[in-house]
Amino acid sequence: MELATKEQSSPVKQPVRRGLYARIWRWHFYAGIIFMPFLIILAITGGAYLFKDQIDDAMYHHLYRIKAQQTAVLSPSYQLEAVKKEYPEAELTSYKPSFAKDRTAEVGISSVEGDRIVFVNPYDGSIVGSLDPSKTFTQRIRDFHGSLMAGDNSIGDKLIELSACWAIVLMVTGLYLWWPRGASKIWGVLLPRLRKGRKTTIRDLHAVPMFWLSIVIIMLVITGLPWSGFTGKYIDKAATSFDSNYPEGVMWGGPESTIPTKDIMQVPWAAENLPVPRSSESGVPSLPIENILAIAQKEKIVDGYSVALPQDDNGVYTISVWPKNVYDEATIHVDQYSGNVLSSLRYSDYGTMAKWIEIGISLHEGKYFGVLNLIICLLACMAIAASSILGLVMWWRRRPKGSGIGAPTKPVNPKLQSGVAVIIIVLAVLIPPVGVTFLTALIVDWLIVQRIPKLRAWLN
Repeated sequence: MELATKEQSSPVKQPVRRGLYARIWRWHFYAGIIFMPFLIILAITGGAYLFKDQIDDAMYHHLYRIKAQQTAVLSPSYQLEAVKKEYPEAELTSYKPSFAKDRTAEVGISSVEGDRIVFVNPYDGSIVGSLDPSKTFTQRIRDFHGSLMAGDNSIGDKLIELSACWAIVLMVTGLYLWWPRGASKIWGVLLPRLRKGRKTTIRDLHAVPMFWLSIVIIMLVITGLPWSGFTGKYIDKAATSFDSNYPEGVMWGGPESTIPTKDIMQVPWAAENLPVPRSSESGVPSLPIENILAIAQKEKIVDGYSVALPQDDNGVYTISVWPKNVYDEATIHVDQYSGNVLSSLRYSDYGTMAKWIEIGISLHEGKYFGVLNLIICLLACMAIAASSILGLVMWWRRRPKGSGIGAPTKPVNPKLQSGVAVIIIVLAVLIPPVGVTFLTALIVDWLIVQRIPKLRAWLN
C-alpha cells in the first residue's frame, strides 16, 4: 500500500505517465485502507483452515479414534440401528464407514434439536459420542473466512467477496507501483533493504515478499471465488453456458427432481448443481446399506466417501467423495430399490472449465501436490497478513497530522481520462464486483464528496 509522503491541497496537472501512476497509487491507497481489515481476516482464517484435518484430529481425537482390534467389525446396518436406538426421535441422514482399524464410523442424524454426527465403534456398536458439525472449531473458522459468520448471502458474505475481488486489484496495482523504473537493481526490488532505516525497511517488507508470492496470492483469490455468492454464480453460469460443467450424459435413468445435490450432502463444486434423480417405487423394501457399500466398491469409489441416505419413498442413496486427489472425485446417485446407478459424475466427466476450477479449489485448500502446496499457501497467507499490517503502519507514520486522510493527490489531465475509463471497463468485465464498486464510488463522489468542501479536502 503505497502512501503519499506529504499532503497537497489541490490537484495538479501532471504528464500522462506520472498522472497514471498517481491515479493507480490512489486506487491502491483507498482499496488498502478500506479492505485491509478483511484481507487480514481472510489471510489468518485461510491459513488456519489449511490445517483443518490436523486441527480436527487433535481436538476431536476421542471421537475419531478408537483402539484397533483384530475382531471383525459389525455390519453397517447394525451400526445404524444402534444409533437409531440411542436417538429414536431423529432421522438418519448419512453414513460414513470406518476406513481404518482405529477409526470410528460416522452417522449423520437430524432432529428438532438440529443436525449432529454420531460416532460409532464399529467393533461393538457402542456410541463413542457426537458433535454438531456446524459448531466445530474448523467450521467456525470456515464460516468466518467465507462470511464473517453471518451466513450465505449475508452482508458478511458480500464484504468478504468484495474484499477478495479487490485483493486482485491491490496485487495488480501494487505490482505496477513496485515495477522498477530506470536502472535495474536488486535491493528494494527483488530483496528488501534492511539497513536503510525503518521507513525503507517497512516499505520493502511490504512490497518485495508480495512480488515473490504474487502469482500464488492471485491464484488463491481467484480459486476461492467459485464459492462466493455473486461471482460464484457468475462463474457457474459461465461454465454451464459453455457446456463446461457436467455433461447431460451423466443422467442415466429415473426422473429428475428439482433438488441440487449440494442440498443432500457436501460434494465437489462441479457436482453441486447436479439434479438429484428420484427412485422408482417398485413395492419392494429399500436395499440395505451393505448393498450400497458394495456398489461403491464395484464403482471403484476411493476410501473416504460418505453415503447420504434416502429421506422418502422416492429418495436415492448418494455416494460422494471429495478426496485429496482431485482426479478421484466422484458423486453417484443410486436407486434405493433396484440398486441401479441413476447418475454418475467423475472428474473425467467434468467439462474443461469445471476441471480447472476443481484443480484450483484443490490448490486453494493446499492439497493438490502435498505438503509443498500446504507450505506455499501458508506463506502466501502470512505475506497477505503481514503486508496489510505493514501498509497500515506506513500510512500511520506518513499521514498528515490532523489534516486529511493522506491520500495521494488526484491527477488532473484530460488525456488520462480515456485510458482510466478503459481500465475501469476491463476490470468491470473481468471482476464484476469491482466494476460495481467503481460505479458506486463515482456516484458517491459526484453526489456527496464534491458538494462538501471539507470532505473533499479531507479525502484530498
